[in-house]
Amino acid sequence: MLRNLLMQEEKNKKQIMYGERKIETGNLICFPNPNVKRDYEISIDFPEFTCKCPFSGYPDFATLKIIYQPSNKVIELKAIKLYLNNFREKKISHEEVANKIIDDLVEASEPKWIQLVADFNPRGNVHTIIRVCHGKRNNLELVI
Repeated sequence: MLRNLLMQEEKNKKQIMYGERKIETGNLICFPNPNVKRDYEISIDFPEFTCKCPFSGYPDFATLKIIYQPSNKVIELKAIKLYLNNFREKKISHEEVANKIIDDLVEASEPKWIQLVADFNPRGNVHTIIRVCHGKRNNLELVI
């Protein structure tokens, strides 16, 4: 009986769950901008971003804020969620991951302007915020 339980537990460890499969195969997907004649901004917050420190292997947690002005394409939200979740097991520095994310978003969506703010949780009494942007922001007369 104990042997069967141990075998089942080992089998469960090896099984890839459907969410893990989706994350592994996730790609950035875009769809046509429904209004290319108007400048507007899209803001996406991702409060549970994780990756691993390339030196210690400890997890790093961050809130990502992406703001962009689309050109001809808009980034699909489920696709960006899966793409960002793919970093959770990667050993990558804060600076490298922020630049990689913005490079991949620019390559996929070709926005007029995009900014990423990666606000990493303090670790070892150090708080890091990385800001990266690409393109030229068109001024918008937004009243909030």
